[in-house]
Amino acid sequence: MKINHKDAIILLGHGSRIPGAGEGMECVAEGMRKKLDGCMVEVCYMSKLGPHFPEIFDKCAAGGATRVIVMPYFLHAGLHILEDIPEILREKAKDHPSIELILGRHLGFDDCLVDLVIRRTDESRTLPDIRCIKTHKEEQTD
Repeated sequence: MKINHKDAIILLGHGSRIPGAGEGMECVAEGMRKKLDGCMVEVCYMSKLGPHFPEIFDKCAAGGATRVIVMPYFLHAGLHILEDIPEILREKAKDHPSIELILGRHLGFDDCLVDLVIRRTDESRTLPDIRCIKTHKEEQTD
């Protein structure tokens, strides 16, 4: 992958009200930083907890990025991909007209997902029956 030292990549996920729920995406970002030496890779979320796109885009601008590629960390092309995210990006792009802002492709389907789902299914065989586990909410009330 050809990355310019003035490029920045932002992984944009849905997020959650549960702190730490985005840890997997943050691990992906860290792996990208290692593989794309010299490239700024940041994460942001659409949920209330944040960090949110506007502040992360400003951070990339302050860091000298001249092109920012926003990668939606979503499997399916729903309303967030088709409407919400483009609107958020267009609005913030007005603040930095000299920075090229690209809405990348969402994760979607890839053959590697077939193997991942098979592996996760195999790993799940030893998990307990659903009636034996507590939800996050149930754990909070104990």
